[in-house]
Formats: sequence, C-alpha cells, structure tokens
Amino acid sequence: MASFSTKTFQKHDDYMTPLSAWESISHIIPKDKVIWEPFFGDGKSKEHLMSLGCQEVIHEDIDFFENDKGEVIVTNPPYSDTKKIMPRLKALGKPFILIMPCSKLTTQYVRENFKDTEDPLQIIVPRKRVQFIKLVDGVMVEQRNCCNFDCFWYCWKMNLPKDLMWLEK
Repeated sequence: MASFSTKTFQKHDDYMTPLSAWESISHIIPKDKVIWEPFFGDGKSKEHLMSLGCQEVIHEDIDFFENDKGEVIVTNPPYSDTKKIMPRLKALGKPFILIMPCSKLTTQYVRENFKDTEDPLQIIVPRKRVQFIKLVDGVMVEQRNCCNFDCFWYCWKMNLPKDLMWLEK
C-alpha cells in the first residue's frame, strides 16, 4: 500500500495553475476588486489574471502569514500548508477563491474554520481535471501522465448563486 509520504508533492509542492484553469472561473473572479494572489510560485498568475480582465492584481514574493493585501484572495495555495492557511484565511475575513484537491473538503481544519460561519463555503466543480504545471526546485518538469488528483474551487464570501456549482467548460 502506498502512503502519501511516497508522493512527490511532499517534497515538491510546486504545482502552477495553468491559464486554462483561471479561464474556467473567469466569470466568477471580480474584475473591479484588488485581487491578491499571495502564493508566488513561478510568478505567472498575475499575468494570467490580468489577461482575463482583472484591473489590479497583487502578486509579490512575500510571506502570506505576515501580510494582508487586496480585497479578494484568488490563489492556488501550497497544499502541504493548508492546515495553517485555512485559519489565516478566516482571520483575514476576505472573500477568497482557492483551487485545492477535493479531499481537502473533508479535513478537520476546513471543517473547524468554515462549518459554522455566516457565509458557507461554496464549491465550484471543474468540468475536467486541472493539468497543473509541476516545478521541481523551480524548474518545470515534463509530466508523462495526467494530474492524478481532482480539485475543486473553494469559495468564501463570493456570493455565488449556488453553494455547489458545476462548470461546463
């Protein structure tokens, strides 16, 4: 039986979001708000979000836990740090859109931080599996196979029309 400790994402948690994933939720991202994309990765998220019509995107290589920027957080956080990220997001109190594995929904730390909030978490289900761009030590790695995990877009305070939405493209 394989354990998660054998997976490469334990050592290399750098999965960059392709433009196609941002495009799939472009209609959800508020273009008139200052977007904070706090997890720098390869630095391309700002370029992607601006190309989709966002007027102002803050995307700097700074510590998420020591800063508070923008009006709405839109990001692909490092999955190995979500246990620390979720309480920080709640404390910031800002609307957010995060792409994370669907398995994060059943974690105790997501439950503890968002189950009894006035604004419930809302979930957007992608049409298909996101093919992230994998980096190892800052270098893009050619992947032979498709991404082996499914993701949801986790939204909070985004006032979506439904708590569960299915993307068609």
